[in-house]
This record gives sequence, structure tokens and C-alpha cells, in this order.
Amino acid sequence: MLKQRVLAAAVLIPGFLLALFYSTPLIWECLIGVVTLLAAWEWARIAGFEMAGRAGYVMAVAILLLGQFLFGLPPQLIWGAVLVFWLLIVPLWLAQHWIVQQGWLLALVGLVVLLPTWQAFVSLREKGVLLLMFLMGLVWIADIAAYTFGRIWGKHKLAPRISPGKTWEGVAGALLCGALYTMIWHLLAPDALVHFVGFTALKLAFFSLFLVAISIVGDLFESHMKRCAGVKDSGHLIPGHGGILDRIDSQTSILPIAVAWLYFSS
Repeated sequence: MLKQRVLAAAVLIPGFLLALFYSTPLIWECLIGVVTLLAAWEWARIAGFEMAGRAGYVMAVAILLLGQFLFGLPPQLIWGAVLVFWLLIVPLWLAQHWIVQQGWLLALVGLVVLLPTWQAFVSLREKGVLLLMFLMGLVWIADIAAYTFGRIWGKHKLAPRISPGKTWEGVAGALLCGALYTMIWHLLAPDALVHFVGFTALKLAFFSLFLVAISIVGDLFESHMKRCAGVKDSGHLIPGHGGILDRIDSQTSILPIAVAWLYFSS
């Protein structure tokens, strides 16, 4: 398993970085669109759709992505919905342990998760490659820290009914390392964070705590959806890593929230 994870990472990471830094905007939008469609296939599986239903759902998502690319929804509608969903609905969903079995409703939830994620990847790259790298790196650092702190010091379960392996000690490690990571970026590459107007290093560190918390919510939400569906991984596309959704679960929350904040604060 470890060998598969390492080999998959050795192939995917360089490919992702090449696309991030050197692809044209159109190619980048198409590549992220393909990733979104693969994630839509996995979401349809979690929603309980059979093969024909999954194919239809992917086609519907593809049509919506094309419509967004050609015409675009009002930004205030997209990012307003993102704030309501991730800051209000999902925390309540997790707190109440809602179990939704209606396929059509889960399909709609998937649209709220996936379409803004595609738009966030596109919008953040337009604002600056390093800004997108900073935000994605924040998720990776937080995940690694949460795992490490949890393995060494973890005693108090965060959400045992949703994800038994996660602990409050892991959350503390994620928050601490996320804040330190942000301050290092502010020191070494301040140009990457110029969109956070008026933020000092300390304010950025506190803002990173909020973003890390949002990333944990995104991770827990996907874990809850998988647990309700009775599956361990969202898919098997990436050897040793599971599916696309397993790799971008935290990104689906943190990236749209970051864009929403930048949009409404500008």
C-alpha cells in the first residue's frame, strides 16, 4: 500500500505542478473540469446511483460546467451559496448526524460541493499561482500535522461516529502548524498573499486557523457521506489513495471559502 501511495504521488505531483505553472488558462480550466467530472462520478456512487444514473449525473455536471464557462452565474450567487453551505448547513448537518437517502437531494448537494470547487480552482489561479499553492499547501500541512499529532498524542476523539481516527490533539496540531506555515509564507513570499489586503502576519495566522477549521469540516463532511453510503473510499482511481474526492475533500471547502472571502471583502 505504501509503495503504491509513493508511486502515485511521484507521478501525480509533478504532473499537477507542470499544469499549474505552465498550462494556458483554457487548458487549466479543462483539466480541472476533467477532475471535477471524475469527482462527480464518485459522488454519484456515494449518492447510490447505478451505472446509468452515474453517467447521467456526470453529463449533467458537464453541461453545467460548460454553461458556467460560457455564460457564468452571478458571483454573488455562487459565493453566497458557498458561505451558507459550508458555514451553516454543513456544521449543522454534522452536528445532527443527518442521514440523507434521497438520491436527487444528494445529487443537488454534490453540485453545491463540486461546481464552486471548479470555479475556485480557476479563479484562484487567475489571481496568482502562488496564492493557489499557498492555500492547497495549507491543507496538506494541516492534514500531515493532524495525522502526526493524532498518532503521537491523540487521546480525545473529534467525531467518533464520523471519523474514528481523528482527534482533538490532531486538530490542535493542524491549527498550530497551519498558523506557522502561513507566517513563513508571509515572511518568504509576501507577494503570494497580496490579495489579503491589510492583513499583518498575525492576522493572516488567525485567518489560517479559520481556513484550517473549514478544511477539517470539509474532510469530516466527505467522511460522513461515505460512512452513510457504506463505502471506505470514494473510488479507486488513484492507487493507494482512493478516489478523487478522497484527495480533494478538504479542498472542496477551503478553496471556495477563500474565494468567497476575497470576493465579498474586496
